[in-house]
Amino acid sequence: MKAAVFTKTGPPNVIEVVDLPTPEPGECEVRIELGAASVNPIDTYIRSGAVPLPVQNPQIIGCDFAGTVTKVGSAVERFRPGDRVWGSNQTFFGRQGTFAEQIVVDEQWCNATPEGETDTEAAAGALVGITAHLGLHRTGQLQPGDSVFVNGGTGGVGSSVVQLAKATGAVVATTAGSPEKLERCRDLGADIAFDYRSHDLDEQIRAFLEQSERSGFDLWYETLRQPTLERTIGMMAEGGRIILMAGRDARPEFPLGSFYTQDLSIRGFAMFKASADEQRVCGEAINRLYEAGSWKPQIGTTMSLAEAAEAHRLQEANTLENEGTLSGKIVIVP
Repeated sequence: MKAAVFTKTGPPNVIEVVDLPTPEPGECEVRIELGAASVNPIDTYIRSGAVPLPVQNPQIIGCDFAGTVTKVGSAVERFRPGDRVWGSNQTFFGRQGTFAEQIVVDEQWCNATPEGETDTEAAAGALVGITAHLGLHRTGQLQPGDSVFVNGGTGGVGSSVVQLAKATGAVVATTAGSPEKLERCRDLGADIAFDYRSHDLDEQIRAFLEQSERSGFDLWYETLRQPTLERTIGMMAEGGRIILMAGRDARPEFPLGSFYTQDLSIRGFAMFKASADEQRVCGEAINRLYEAGSWKPQIGTTMSLAEAAEAHRLQEANTLENEGTLSGKIVIVP
């Protein structure tokens, strides 16, 4: 079978497409004929060595997957051949990745794919959907009627936060960088979307809060790699929650006084450290939202397995260099 792998960490050109033996599932694993995989920033960090994790040699890249079960191990209980499944959290902690024609995955990381959802949609929504749900619900304790702010409402995580928060009954504010993207934010459910290039962005946000008769946001879901906590804290309601899930190298200034006098809290989390049970709760919730028409993963572009290195270059250009040329996920269709 064909697979995109690396044998040493480094830039995208360390990725090679090679022939590997078709894997056999272990007793708790399913073998999946891949329909689609997607690219995430964490994939590029693992490949580059920026995030040192145990890897195999060769290491198949990719966390997210969607496809059809072709074979199951002797102890598998939830799936059988022919079932369509999706999931994430591969590549981590020594597990092989997903950029291959056939993959084996422990059934605990798999979710049933809703009827009508394509493999490209399911793969595009895997990591970002679970991340958004974990941050909003397990970590952020989102309640109906809360006000939520998230930067980048057409990005992978941002668009997921907008949809999932709105489905919970929150008032959602977000940002984008073009008229087309601002309109897309509103289509996804945002109550208001601000142009982050505006010279008076903060004044516009505060005017929105005042018109909404709110003292600040109840939940701020931070997606930026360089957060400005002083600005964020100044826009929070008393008792508000700030969620951090990006910015490994960031060292922002922290206004302690205004933070504790407003009874605020900050929580950080890494999606890949959530247990399989925690992620399954998210997966089942996301499936229900898809079936209800409240969740549609955003696909920016599709590429082939042979273009895996170029897909990593495109992801890095938008994650690390802020090119703004991508809206939605990069999906690999083998």
